[in-house]
Amino acid sequence: MPEDAELIVELHIPLTPTPGIGEDEYRFPWIHEVEDAIAELEDNDVLENHDDGEEWEGEYVFFLSGSSEDRLLAAAGRLANLDRVPAGAYAVVTEEGAAGRRIELND
Repeated sequence: MPEDAELIVELHIPLTPTPGIGEDEYRFPWIHEVEDAIAELEDNDVLENHDDGEEWEGEYVFFLSGSSEDRLLAAAGRLANLDRVPAGAYAVVTEEGAAGRRIELND
């Protein structure tokens, strides 16, 4: 990876409603829980929130950067395993100008 290329870990989580949520309640409260956990990691200088999360093809994607691949993947693994986060989360490690590499995080 060139020295100025930015490493980004995309955290992909299936856009699955939280069980037991009423019809008139927000069906994905885990998104806010992950955002809060990312903000805490940012405050502790573990990583940077590279960009706002977004819905993409039935998943919600968070963008993590600002640290080594090992630290970003460890953080993504912790985020993917928060209590209400649905199974099936995975990370995609991308480097500027290169195809991403998929890593499974939870079942």
